[in-house]
Amino acid sequence: MPRFVEPQLARVVDMPAGGPAWVHEIKFDGYRMQLRVEKKRGQLLTRKALDWAHRFPEIVAEASRALPDCILDGEVAALDEKGISNFGDLQAALSDEATGDLVYFVFDLLHLDGRDLRRLPLTDRKAQLQQLLKQKLPRSSRIQYVEHYESSGKEMLEAACRMGLEGIISKRADAPYKPGRGNDWTKAKCRGGQEIVIGGWRGTSSNLRSLLAGAYSNGEFRYMGRIGTGYNVKSAGELLRKLKPLEIPRPAFTNTKDITRAPDLHWVQPKLVAEVEFGTITSGGILRQASYKGLREDKPAKNVVLEAQPAAEVKSKAKKPAPKAVIVGKTNVVSGNKGLTIRGIAISNPDKALWPATKTSPAVTKAELVRYYDMAASRILPHIAGRPLSIVRAPDGIGGEQFYQRHVVPGLQAYAKPMRIAGESKPYFSIDSEEGLVALGQVGVVELHPWGAQPGKPEVPQRLIFDLDPAPDVGFDTVIAAAKDMRAHLQALGFTPFVKTTGGKGIHVVIAIKGAPAKPVTWDEAKAFARDVCLQMEREAPERYTTNMSKKVRGGKIFLDFLRNARTATAVAPWSPRARPGATISLPLPWSKLRAGLDPAQFNIPNAAKLLRAPDPWKDIDQTAVNLEVARKKLGD
Repeated sequence: MPRFVEPQLARVVDMPAGGPAWVHEIKFDGYRMQLRVEKKRGQLLTRKALDWAHRFPEIVAEASRALPDCILDGEVAALDEKGISNFGDLQAALSDEATGDLVYFVFDLLHLDGRDLRRLPLTDRKAQLQQLLKQKLPRSSRIQYVEHYESSGKEMLEAACRMGLEGIISKRADAPYKPGRGNDWTKAKCRGGQEIVIGGWRGTSSNLRSLLAGAYSNGEFRYMGRIGTGYNVKSAGELLRKLKPLEIPRPAFTNTKDITRAPDLHWVQPKLVAEVEFGTITSGGILRQASYKGLREDKPAKNVVLEAQPAAEVKSKAKKPAPKAVIVGKTNVVSGNKGLTIRGIAISNPDKALWPATKTSPAVTKAELVRYYDMAASRILPHIAGRPLSIVRAPDGIGGEQFYQRHVVPGLQAYAKPMRIAGESKPYFSIDSEEGLVALGQVGVVELHPWGAQPGKPEVPQRLIFDLDPAPDVGFDTVIAAAKDMRAHLQALGFTPFVKTTGGKGIHVVIAIKGAPAKPVTWDEAKAFARDVCLQMEREAPERYTTNMSKKVRGGKIFLDFLRNARTATAVAPWSPRARPGATISLPLPWSKLRAGLDPAQFNIPNAAKLLRAPDPWKDIDQTAVNLEVARKKLGD
């Protein structure tokens, strides 16, 4: 059994891979550690192969007693009161030497009883790992198996972000264990994160104003901006005690021209590694809205490099002849160099095909997407304006990488309205103008997912969404019948239901709700009511409906998804395009049009002009709101 195995590392992506070849795990915010047990002696090894058994004595003692000779790969984390890993709590536990509540989350088994398992497929290694821990450890153990999920990577990431988790790790199910950073493991984060090396601080010997961050690139130590938040009095004092012995007369950064000089700058040897969160990274590699999370002692400073972050499209800086503009209504079509300007916004690469052609529909270009947003703005904006918005970007087309984002991305700063959400370190954003929609198209946004909140009041739900999601063997006519069944149940409770396609095989039935003037509806109340409606339908027709999201029990049934009514949950907006073949649209319909034989694939961007000529069936949706407490009493009866 080797003394140490170089760990396999994950490549950063903005949207995880999908398909049956991949499985997905929760990403923990802790210390990556290798547990090695030989002859009842346990070690916990860092990425530098340092033994930290003395820092996590409870975990090592339990492993030494219970486990055979083995090497496990996992992460030590501290869980907060919500059961979510918190790096700051881990740092505090180590500082206070109060490590009894820490958990070692294990996701891989490399050696067992003299057998090298690294060449086995991941799922085989994990099966043996799960069996080992089940046989040798109690359920209450500090050493816990990390489950993996075979669902869509996008859905898994959305769920993780809704729960406030760090993100997800996606892994090829059939791949062996390969040391180093390759393509078999990827990580997608709910919040921007980066390890940095501290190259200095601003302040005095007793007052820390900000840290100067850096990372290595091609052997050079590059400045990456300042971190001015995230510490308290205690952590700032601890940082200064560690920084002052490292002080040097000149900066170690190679790009000092990027540093705004000030009289209270102090330079240090680049030895201390820290974990930070951030909003964005500029094209020049500077962190924006960065916040300190804690020091990392498990990684050498020289190994800290700027992780590749998926970037927005950047327009060429090359000078071009000034194009001649031809004004056509609200759209400025600029001739020459294939330029296109809509509502004053220059559209780069307008002829790029974002949706490839199918047997039944033509390819749809970026120019056509932007023109669609411009044309449909009056229909889209009432459903997203003033509400926190999440987006799906596909700058290279729906066949390329897709990025699920809820914070402002480059290219949208001038049009996005930031929205502060309680408990969130960075603001969401909202779009409430035609120009904003066009800007979304310019950065390749192919889906819009707002909260169902009142405009300007993210803590007050305004709409309930019932997502009818059919199993693969359920036809669309059956989903139509289920939507009408849902409509009847909601009408019996006093609501006026509205309906739309999802752009896929499902249907959304939507109602408007309200509370008493002095007692607004809460998100918990909204979700509970939606759940109870779905449970009632499931009890009445269990052969047709299920509220269990497990795909194993959904065969032949329709999943009644009420989870889109939780706080921070989203649903695709009416009139939003979808990142699906054919450039389909989530289209609001009058109930009279929802009948057997309907094909939702016909509702797409190529047919948008015709669809928009019809009257808006959702025009008065928010004027139909019903008091939720009154409806709840009827449901109880």
